[in-house]
Parts: sequence; structure tokens; C-alpha cells
Amino acid sequence: MLDIARIKAISLDLDDTLWPIWPTIHRAEQALATWLAQRAPGAAAVFADPQARLAVREHVVQTRPEIGHDLSAIRRESIRTALHRAQEDTELAEPAFEVFFAERMRVELFDDVTAVLAVLAARFPIVAVSNGNADVHRVGLGQFFVASVSSSIFGVAKPDARIFHAAADKAGVPPSQVLHVGDDAAMDVLGALGAGMQTVWVNREGHAWSHAEQPHHTVTRLTELLALWV
Repeated sequence: MLDIARIKAISLDLDDTLWPIWPTIHRAEQALATWLAQRAPGAAAVFADPQARLAVREHVVQTRPEIGHDLSAIRRESIRTALHRAQEDTELAEPAFEVFFAERMRVELFDDVTAVLAVLAARFPIVAVSNGNADVHRVGLGQFFVASVSSSIFGVAKPDARIFHAAADKAGVPPSQVLHVGDDAAMDVLGALGAGMQTVWVNREGHAWSHAEQPHHTVTRLTELLALWV
């Protein structure tokens, strides 16, 4: 049960909470492959083939564990690795990544997002907490957030309590006064519970809860959050 009176700030997941991530990534992958096809066809073939693309990514993750928390770094290194294996210009890695990243920022928000963020941001400081590499300003939501903490920059990923504590620090309140809202049962809910926060599970797809610890509250749409303060 939520202790509404104790909530002084909100931390909020991004991917699959505010927008569906996989359609976005699919479009970005296609944009990358198209761009590379004109400049580095060998590498382009890798990124056009899901199995080959995954194999390169797994190679990077295994050989570069120090960047495992940073999806942007993994993507750059995957492009560089594909270029190197194809004996093509590895200097293309950075501009190729920028093509991917620009498309990755073109998200399609769930239809309840903007109105809910406007109401919540008028009442609470909101901090984005993400294991992804989305930029709230580049996706057009920056006005609703006082800060953003991503694993790519912070160096630690959810469910590690430290990234949640960093979000609480950004909001200027202790973790016990933060409500964390997110879609991932383990990364968001269990992670935030372990950090001493209250939690809301955003379960848009009607999944069953399969963990011993329970979220404080569950919603199927973000609009249901607003009813908590009515």
C-alpha cells in the first residue's frame, strides 16, 4: 500500500514506460543499415542480419565488460567491430552511430504520457532513471524533468540501488520519499524496493507478477497514477 503523504518526488523509467522501445530500435537499425550500405556494404550486411548483428554485440559485451552498462558505447564498438571485420573504414563508426542515435530519439509516446507528465511535473520534481541511452530533451520531454540519470553516464545500471539513490539526490529528497514508476518488474520494481523507495509497476500488457516482493501499486496506464492524489 502506498504512503501517498510521504511522496515528495518521482523517479521514472523511460523505455517501455513512456514509449515502446522495440519499434524505435527496429527503425534505428534500419536507418543504420541503409546509411552503411552506401559507404560500407560489408558492415551494412551485418546490421541488416539480426543474427549477425547479435553475434557482433555479444562479442563486444564479452570482450569489453567495462562498457557493459553503456548501450551507446556498446553500439559504437559493435559498428567499429563490424567495419574492422569487413576491412572497411573504422572512422565511419562515429557518424554511423549518430545516424542510429538520431533515429533512436524519434520515439512514439504512449498516448497517455504527455498529459500525465504535465500534471505530475507541476506537483513533483521528476527524475528520469534509465538503463537505456534515451535523452529526455531530444525526445521532446525535457520540460517535465528536473534531471536524468542513465546507466551510460552514471556507470551503474538498475537494479543497483546506487542509481536510484543518485536519482533521489537529484530530486533533493531521501529515497524513502521517492515514488519510482517503471515497467520492468526486476529492474524497476525490485531495484527501487531495494533502494528504499515506494514503487508503481506499469503493467500495460497484463503480465502476471512472479516475485515474492510486491510493488506498492500497479497500473495499466499512466493516467491511473493521477487517481492516487484525488
